[in-house]
Amino acid sequence: MKNKLKLAFFGDSICVGQGISIHDSWVVNISRMLHGDLFNKNFEFLITNSSTNGRTTRQALENMPYEIQNQNFDILIIQFGMNDCNYWETDKGFPRVSKDGFKANLNEIIDRGKNFGAKLIMLNTNHPTPRKENFKHLNISYQKSNYDYNKIIREVVKDRNDVVLNDVEDQVFKLINNKQVDIYDIVLNDKLHLSLEGHKIYFDIISNNIHNHILKTFAT
Repeated sequence: MKNKLKLAFFGDSICVGQGISIHDSWVVNISRMLHGDLFNKNFEFLITNSSTNGRTTRQALENMPYEIQNQNFDILIIQFGMNDCNYWETDKGFPRVSKDGFKANLNEIIDRGKNFGAKLIMLNTNHPTPRKENFKHLNISYQKSNYDYNKIIREVVKDRNDVVLNDVEDQVFKLINNKQVDIYDIVLNDKLHLSLEGHKIYFDIISNNIHNHILKTFAT
């Protein structure tokens, strides 16, 4: 008898796949992999992409009751930070979500996910970007802020023993340093959202980790 599992991707435009065709996104390709022959013998999946362009962790918490808590997911893949770390000129020097707020929000998202049935929760860091110019009237660039928020994601995982880290940033930096990829090749012209190559890299980094931890957590 197959083990029936419900999985949700819960994130922002990096999970949505903004700027590319739906079928080319890393999320869709992981869903395709999980429905493939390797799992057909043991598992039956219901996979949902509960992600929204521009979403911060603060907004995610507001959406959790309907999108996550009511659905009783077994597996939760969480990807946030690239909106939280952004600085809007109208906020006069504040990020969209403060570092302390971001850390607290991630912990609450994880706690709520666990409380509503998730037995496997994975937290992704975000890819580096070539946005190295400073924000207007601020002595910080988007990429430096993104780097700082990725460190917070690692801190959240380190402080807990119930979350698995997919360290996308670390793996992409290794590819860049080994000259296997150029940072401009993994993003679109906006220097932020993933290109086709970027989606392929995300898939390569995350797919095996999801595969292995599903077997470890749910295999009978």
